[in-house]
Amino acid sequence: MPERTRTAERYARALAAAVAAVGCLLLAANAGPAAPASPPAADTAPDLDGPATVDG
Repeated sequence: MPERTRTAERYARALAAAVAAVGCLLLAANAGPAAPASPPAADTAPDLDGPATVDG
C-alpha cells in the first residue's frame, strides 16, 4: 500500500503546478505577432469633391 503524502508536500506540488501554469499562460499571451500590423493607406476614402448626381 502506498505511503500517504504529507499535507505540506501536497501544497508544495500544487504551488509548483500553479506557478508552471501561470508561466505557460504568460508565455502564450506574449506569443503575438512580432511586428504591429501596418496602418491602413491614407488615400482610401472616396473622392467627394465633385457635384452630386442623381440618375432618375
